[in-house]
Amino acid sequence: MRAFSHPGPETFLLERVLHALSDPVRLGIVRQLAREGEASCGALDGGRPKSSVSHHFRVLREAGLVWTRSDGVTHMNALRRAELDRRFPGLLAAIVDTEALSSGPC
Repeated sequence: MRAFSHPGPETFLLERVLHALSDPVRLGIVRQLAREGEASCGALDGGRPKSSVSHHFRVLREAGLVWTRSDGVTHMNALRRAELDRRFPGLLAAIVDTEALSSGPC
């Protein structure tokens, strides 16, 4: 099984993080990880095709938002909360906390 590439926290770019979060699918994945902690790709795929899910996780990893590890044949994902909070204090909390605001009626 191939190893995943993860950027170091010192290379996180705000533009890349915001781009990754601009997609509703990726934003949903980040919010679900914030609520539930570590989860498999299958638990986070929302019934989407594997190729689509792989793309979304690659974007999230490259931005520094998630850490993916192999556990046998399963890929487990975790939010890189501590590293993101050190690099961009308050950003992740603001993103996750707005879920309640954005899920209400317009």
